[in-house]
Amino acid sequence: MKKKLTQKIFLGFIFGIVFGVLLGSLGLPMKLENSVISFLEFGGNVFLKTIKMLVVPIVFFSLINGVANLNNIATLGRIGIKSIFIYILTTFFAITISLTIANFFQPGKGINSTISDNKFNISEPPTFLEILIDIIPQNPFHALVEGNMLQVIFFAILIGGAISSMKNLKLMKNFFFDFNEVIMKILSFVMIIAPFGIFCLIGQTFATQGISSIFELMKYFVLVILVLLIHVSIVYLPIIRFYGKIKLKDFFLGIKEALLFSFTTSSSSATIPVTLNCLKKKFHIKDNIASFTVPLGATINMDGTAIMQGIATVFIANFYGIELFFSDFVSIIITATLASIGTAGVPGVGIIMLGMVLNQVGLPLEGIAIVMGVDRFLDMLRTSVNISGDTMVSIVINESEKS
Repeated sequence: MKKKLTQKIFLGFIFGIVFGVLLGSLGLPMKLENSVISFLEFGGNVFLKTIKMLVVPIVFFSLINGVANLNNIATLGRIGIKSIFIYILTTFFAITISLTIANFFQPGKGINSTISDNKFNISEPPTFLEILIDIIPQNPFHALVEGNMLQVIFFAILIGGAISSMKNLKLMKNFFFDFNEVIMKILSFVMIIAPFGIFCLIGQTFATQGISSIFELMKYFVLVILVLLIHVSIVYLPIIRFYGKIKLKDFFLGIKEALLFSFTTSSSSATIPVTLNCLKKKFHIKDNIASFTVPLGATINMDGTAIMQGIATVFIANFYGIELFFSDFVSIIITATLASIGTAGVPGVGIIMLGMVLNQVGLPLEGIAIVMGVDRFLDMLRTSVNISGDTMVSIVINESEKS
């Protein structure tokens, strides 16, 4: 059954690409084409909203359930410190690698392009202390309603920790365990329509964006893909093989559903339920580990986005003929790494983060308009890289807790 669903999801993905490209290139009457695109948008939004509906309940109840069943509450602190350290370290590597390679290839030099007159107003990146303070919810129920993931994680850990420290609350433990099972059952129902939802999402993307926009910024586009692959190859894969003790083939086969889903939705947060399912079913990751590392990773692990920011910043600087100095590169690394913490894992957030980086080094925010044409496609790819990082950290933490 599970294998058939995966095959159907893949077919939905392929048919979506073919249908979207054909729809955008057949030259149908405008009214008919818009009607079909509207239908695809409707189908995709229904599926995406249904998945997003389950994200907060899954994170909240699975994390409470995992923490409540810890024998030693100190274990959670150890898991948290290791997870955050690895996530921030890999993001630091990602932005450093991207800046190094972009500085070598110098994308954007010699390009003459018409820039949109759009003005971009980007808020200042929060300070580290502001990020820490914002983790504590003023109103936990508001955090749950708004889907503020760091605050939801914090509140769930408090509840789970309190239950774990009180030995006479077996009934409450069973309640959260049962409710978690109910939510996962609802997820299995929702996944039945996943092939259709993915068909609609990917079909709409290719019908509206087309593939011609990619060729306009080919050097930038290819360079981002190249660095994404390099980062996965030299950072993730060695860690998975030697620290996670999992064969690379088994790793990619185990997370293929999560990769496909993240590629289609461009949302780390929306992919949380699928990622959790892959980790628990395929790699047998402990519930208390996966329910902590995956939601945390969806919030603070932005390796793919950091890679885009590094290359896009160099690209925009070259486009405007502005020279970047060593101090600018250091500033970019620090800003991109810190900005990734607490940034929502939703489609298009990379553009907002890019604005923060451009602001920091004094580059024109209008430069964002240059790369926006191909960002939808790159957003899909970098989200898949982020998901690979989430699963990698979960596997490594799980392995380290065995010793």
